[in-house]
Amino acid sequence: MDLSSSLYGFYDGWKKDKGFIGTTQKGALIPFFAVRKTEYPVILAQGAIHAREYITAYLLMLLARHFDAFGRFGTAYFIPAVNLDGVKIAERFDGSYKANANGVDLNVNFPARFGSGAKNVTFRGKENYIGKRPFSERETEALRDFTLSVRPDVTLSYHSKGEEIYWDFHQTGKRREKDLKLAGIIADKTGYKIRPSGLSSGGYKDWCIESLSIPAFTIEVGDDGLSHPIERKEVYSVFLKNREVIPAVTEYLWTQNLWNSR
Repeated sequence: MDLSSSLYGFYDGWKKDKGFIGTTQKGALIPFFAVRKTEYPVILAQGAIHAREYITAYLLMLLARHFDAFGRFGTAYFIPAVNLDGVKIAERFDGSYKANANGVDLNVNFPARFGSGAKNVTFRGKENYIGKRPFSERETEALRDFTLSVRPDVTLSYHSKGEEIYWDFHQTGKRREKDLKLAGIIADKTGYKIRPSGLSSGGYKDWCIESLSIPAFTIEVGDDGLSHPIERKEVYSVFLKNREVIPAVTEYLWTQNLWNSR
């Protein structure tokens, strides 16, 4: 069974809040799932923005079930697969493919120092093409609009692989201290290493930090020794390392009263 079939089957069986954030370039609906324990804080987790990293979509479906069963605080939105068109290409033709159906790397298509990343390119391909302009793609427009509508206090972007946490994008002062504290909580729950973002730009995490002034994290799941795309059989071991991240982050924000003024 391919990811689209699994994801839409999960959608049909989800009895709580759900919907679609928009469509892909090819018109596929992009589902979201919501779990509400308390109104605030709000957390948004998204995956499979890179096609070959679709193990993260299966992970987010498990994380949604887990937070529904064991979460205590907050509202969590789960978008398992932003890039369904690209995933189909990775599943059927090229397991190293990262971009969407237009050959745009969606995670460099956000207006966060757009086009200044060390690996950015200006031609279509299976990775690193920034697109004609920020938000040139339906997928990034949809993720932008949904993010702005739900106003998250924190976002998590699930990628693979390497078991690392990226947390910074030119923050300073108390914001930087607060974001690093949250990165430490994620590291404590997962056992992953905290890394600096280096010379990247244009990512969803970067946009959330720079434009929305909220903590945002890229979590790279799966041992670095695994090959792309990571086989679905690995998802449960990845889940075991990540299952307490969203409950822990929302509980910390709740107990410290660290959500945005609304």
